[in-house]
Amino acid sequence: MKRVIIVNGPNLNLLGKREPDFYGVERFESFFETLKKKKYFSGIEIIYRQSNHEGSIVDLLQEVGFYTEVGIVINAGAYTHTSIAIADAIRSIPSKVIEVHMTNIYAREHYRKQSFISSVCDGSICGFGLRSYELAILALI
Repeated sequence: MKRVIIVNGPNLNLLGKREPDFYGVERFESFFETLKKKKYFSGIEIIYRQSNHEGSIVDLLQEVGFYTEVGIVINAGAYTHTSIAIADAIRSIPSKVIEVHMTNIYAREHYRKQSFISSVCDGSICGFGLRSYELAILALI
């Protein structure tokens, strides 16, 4: 694995501001800068993309998902529970994909307990806060 792309879905651009009791106070951008500097990720290019738009996420998955040297970490946000389109895009690409969630979605509201993307991903990690992303990258490499 030479490149890992982190794909965040809707409202994750508000990390650090949105529901700090659930998601903490650290902005994703500052976490991302720290993440890239971890020794065990040396030699791996880590890229971050975020979109509030379902079609943009599908486009990104289709754009990068056919490169075998690319692994994808996806937190589809609310689209996890609603998007057949994102699930179909993941199913269509050969890249390894790990689903992440900062909170334990199985301990939250009933509607968050179903993931349309889990069954088409290579693995799922949830409940470890921002560390969920780090664990997902480790699983890919």
